[in-house]
Amino acid sequence: VQLQASGGGLVQPGGSLRLSCAASGVIFSRNAMGWYRQAPGEQRELIIVLTSDGTTNYADAVKGRFTVARDDAKNTVYLQMASLKPEDTATYYCGVRYDGANYWGQGTLVTVSS
Repeated sequence: VQLQASGGGLVQPGGSLRLSCAASGVIFSRNAMGWYRQAPGEQRELIIVLTSDGTTNYADAVKGRFTVARDDAKNTVYLQMASLKPEDTATYYCGVRYDGANYWGQGTLVTVSS
């Protein structure tokens, strides 16, 4: 199982960014996945869960600003982030639980700063 997160970068407060998570060895439409983030000096936190049937659950910190979507043809999950704040600065990871084990991508850095 391999996950590849991409799309991070530097964005101004109030701006938008879209992250992608492409998978191989696992099919997102058959497994729950999550988006996580880890700010410097902080623990990794789960911000979004997307189940195989398309149910989503957002952490309060991102609810109303972040949206997750899945492209089954590409086996890719997207994280659309809007109204970004400096406190959203973190390395963002996608993860999936498959066959009893947790798998992570390498992370993509999002920096929100003017």
